[in-house]
Amino acid sequence: MRMEFLVLALLVTSASAERPASATAVSPHCGAAEYHQLDYWIGDWDTFETDAPDGASVARARVEPIAQGCAIHELYEQADGLIGDSILSYDPVRKQWQQTWVTNRGSIMVIVGNVRDGALILEGEAHLKDGKSVMQRITWKPHPKGVRESAVLSKDGGKTWVQAFDVLFVKHVDGG
Repeated sequence: MRMEFLVLALLVTSASAERPASATAVSPHCGAAEYHQLDYWIGDWDTFETDAPDGASVARARVEPIAQGCAIHELYEQADGLIGDSILSYDPVRKQWQQTWVTNRGSIMVIVGNVRDGALILEGEAHLKDGKSVMQRITWKPHPKGVRESAVLSKDGGKTWVQAFDVLFVKHVDGG
């Protein structure tokens, strides 16, 4: 009996060590609605310029929940070789969202904000590899074809803003 229990315990331990924790498990600490305000963006996406939505995809983005639903990870791979990786998370102490974004071109950005009028709006500094910094404001919102993400930037501390990008995420279709 004792040997059977030991063998069973080893099998169970070995099986659980081989497979990761369930991706669908949600931490009881992150069940509040605020943690899920960006769930509409979770998925596998092709990215298009909004002024040319029928043109070629400019990037592929994979957005998935991590840390048992306590954060969202984005891997963004642009056609020109730019790779961006970010983590978006809701901070219940500050009662705001934060994104930390890093690229393979040496840029880093940390922006914070909240949902307003159905859109997540985050703002902060982007540090460029040349040592310069700019203010950036990024907005995500649901769109009939997927998710729209747009950004404006300011080189004068927020006095004036210019369009940085405006893209539409459309669900990726294999073979298409």
